[in-house]
Amino acid sequence: MSKLRLEGKVAIITGAASGIGEATARLFVEHGAFVVVADIQDELGDQVVSSIGKEKASYKHCDVSVEKQVEETVAFTIEKYGSLDIVYSNAGMGGSFSSILDFSLEDFNKIMATNVSGAALMIKHAARAMLDRRIRGSIICTASVAAVQAGFAPHCYTASKHAVVGLVQSACSELGAYGIRVNCVSPSGVGTPLACDIAKVSSKHVEQYTAKMSLLKGIILKAKHIADAALFLASDDSVYLNGHNLVVDGGFTVAASSFPINVSS
Repeated sequence: MSKLRLEGKVAIITGAASGIGEATARLFVEHGAFVVVADIQDELGDQVVSSIGKEKASYKHCDVSVEKQVEETVAFTIEKYGSLDIVYSNAGMGGSFSSILDFSLEDFNKIMATNVSGAALMIKHAARAMLDRRIRGSIICTASVAAVQAGFAPHCYTASKHAVVGLVQSACSELGAYGIRVNCVSPSGVGTPLACDIAKVSSKHVEQYTAKMSLLKGIILKAKHIADAALFLASDDSVYLNGHNLVVDGGFTVAASSFPINVSS
């Protein structure tokens, strides 16, 4: 039997009713954690909890751009499970492609409110709870390869994910003194509802595009791979990682193209 890497730990995962958040919730529970599935998609969230099992998971409606709801989600978790060891701030908005000459300030503000303010609020209230209970916790945020290499995601989304990386690095410099680690994971394109909504294409199309750009051939990037990265950052296996941006992109952002020489020939 494999080692349970989060046995007895308590986690909040935002945006966990679908996509990467859902995959991570399932994986965390498989590794022994109690998980609060936080989302605004109530029906999907309830379905995820029912399929996981209500003895190990709970659903809480949470719009991360609303501070009161974030605070209530943290309080709900503490009341129900008595602890808060892990927070994965994964909820996000994608936006749509437009020229920088024509972007909507209203859309920009909505994206920043969810992707950046939401992450900041989760860090704030999770860290407060951890400090009160002297928990050496792990806080993780979802950034994006768009925070490493621009030009293939909407401008507003790209800006928000750059901000998330900066926020994580800034927060870690303060919270590390209390043993609280703050890191982020930056996925390449995964065929989630969010990615499909941004690009207005099918999940298969997203996967094919990502596979084409990746230097690591023969593997299709799935939500499970991002969940694996989040599990690593949440567990004691990464106990000395702080302020790190774990990029999961098959090498896409480190080179313009694959090496021209086929070493097997």
